[in-house]
Amino acid sequence: MSDRILLTLAVFAFFLVCVLLMWRGWRRKSRAQSVQVPPFAEIPAEPGEALIESTGVYISTTTAGHWQERVVTRGAGLRTGAVWRLHEDGVAIERGGGPDFWIPRASVTGVRKDKGMAGKVMGIDALLVITWLAGDVELDTGFRGDDVDDYPQWIEALQDTRNDIKGGA
Repeated sequence: MSDRILLTLAVFAFFLVCVLLMWRGWRRKSRAQSVQVPPFAEIPAEPGEALIESTGVYISTTTAGHWQERVVTRGAGLRTGAVWRLHEDGVAIERGGGPDFWIPRASVTGVRKDKGMAGKVMGIDALLVITWLAGDVELDTGFRGDDVDDYPQWIEALQDTRNDIKGGA
């Protein structure tokens, strides 16, 4: 009987040590990224009328081109319910349970549909991913919309912005 109790305690202690090490690793990664990745812009007080609005799940933000390299600093690594709103000057990402942020339209370098991001793999074209610049760091921010039929509107609107910026330069 006492062997069983000792074995149970040993397994429980091992589990606690693993959780502690994962937590410390997450915090270390967050501190390192807080130096590399600038703070995300806040949503303006008066962003204007929403041109497109979609509800769904904010998947995560990763470094561009590295779909498994999750950005964890400042709450960006937390998967949450979200509302994305496209405004004339940018994208407002309002997250339930995580900090909201703003992607300025001038910072958008690409937009696409994708199948996976940071530990979340879905069917083909199930995610909407916006590639954008935060300072000098290029990031991918992923969203799983409740209605994937909204994605073509997002892609067309954000690609039009990129074309306007390139044409005006």
